[in-house]
Amino acid sequence: MKWRSTTILCVRKADKVALGGDGQVTLGTTIVKHDTKKIRWMLDNKVLVGFAGSTADAFALLERFEAKAKNYPGNIPRAATELARDWRTDRILRRLEALMIVASGEHTLLITGQGDVIQPTDGIVGIGSGGPYATAAARALLANTDLSAAQIVRKSLEIAAGIDIYTNQEIAVEELLCQK
Repeated sequence: MKWRSTTILCVRKADKVALGGDGQVTLGTTIVKHDTKKIRWMLDNKVLVGFAGSTADAFALLERFEAKAKNYPGNIPRAATELARDWRTDRILRRLEALMIVASGEHTLLITGQGDVIQPTDGIVGIGSGGPYATAAARALLANTDLSAAQIVRKSLEIAAGIDIYTNQEIAVEELLCQK
């Protein structure tokens, strides 16, 4: 059976970046867990990482990303590029089913198993089954409200949870101060 779970959203606004996700995990058409934590702090609380997809696969990728980030201190894009390269070329890693968003004070990156490392132009990126809904909501809220980055993430995930059956209301949001 294929695991389906999650919506992860990142919003960068003013001097903050917020990363949030819901907690639902499903197996087929059954909800098996409501409160999984899919946002992690790394590198002495200087980097936030969120994942969507298979939880075991995501943890394997998180460990590899953290190792790459330690190999390239202060260069999150390089660490992400090295992980994406390994992910795309390694026969075992290629089978991992997950996506990652990495946010530091300077960068927001989407990392995929196809070797993509994408930095969104507008500072907003969403992944997972409800990612497109949350991204659309975040763009509208960013353009039309004075909400903070964390408030936009929370409200956008609530909107996605009202549309996507693989996203629930058990929302966790973390916020990081951006570097100027």
